[in-house]
Amino acid sequence: MATRKPLITLTTDFGTSDHFVAAMKGVIYTICPEATVVDLTHDLRPFDVAEAAFTFGEAWRWFPKGTVHVAVVDPGVGSSRRPLLVEAAGQYFFGPDNGLLTSALSADKVKVREVTARRYWLFDVSGTFHGRDVFAPSAAHLAAGARASTFGKLVNDALRLRMDAPSQTSKRAWQGTILKVDRFGNVITNFSLREFPWVATNRFVFNLGFAQVSALASHYEACEYGELYAVAGSSGFIEIVMREASAAKQLGVVAGTPVELMGWANEDA
Repeated sequence: MATRKPLITLTTDFGTSDHFVAAMKGVIYTICPEATVVDLTHDLRPFDVAEAAFTFGEAWRWFPKGTVHVAVVDPGVGSSRRPLLVEAAGQYFFGPDNGLLTSALSADKVKVREVTARRYWLFDVSGTFHGRDVFAPSAAHLAAGARASTFGKLVNDALRLRMDAPSQTSKRAWQGTILKVDRFGNVITNFSLREFPWVATNRFVFNLGFAQVSALASHYEACEYGELYAVAGSSGFIEIVMREASAAKQLGVVAGTPVELMGWANEDA
């Protein structure tokens, strides 16, 4: 059986108009020229660790075992925050200790190390670009054959974001939040049909932004133009959408905006 080439993914808020992503790739290919580098996204909202953690968590799960991930949304770069290496689900994750790697940290049998082995870093480490100087070279060395245990000692206090489920605030009301607004303007909430199955058969109202949403559609084309609908999205969460238009723009909302669900779960369908 042929040996698969090392696979490294990159996730950042760097965009593509500057040199940042290209510099990281240059470092990786210099150390591990046989690697395949996959860009998950570089268009994350700048500095928004919570939204980035959700987006990254929805992507890495689909990659094969042995994949090395580099995730950098790092407002605290250069500070005392630690660089981490997380081993989870047969994959490896490099990133800052700021909650960005929450989804990997929540896996079973996870190992977390503080990356302190400077021999795997670039010789000169800047205070503003650890993506290039710390995370990219460390990932490349690991992909090239370095053992995870040589990057630093195990730690058990890595920062995890609170990915709260919606909370019930009254007999017929639950308070939730917007996890992400995707590039189509679809509003991804933290309500799921698995936890709220009655939304598919009973009366409900989502209150968010400037509007109320009380219609459920099975897919985007089932929606009437110009109207807001709830749809069960591919991530398992309920999305508020408009057909071929931006629901977020219509509602005036962003990630982190509160969402209220009013429901009549005990009524007959």
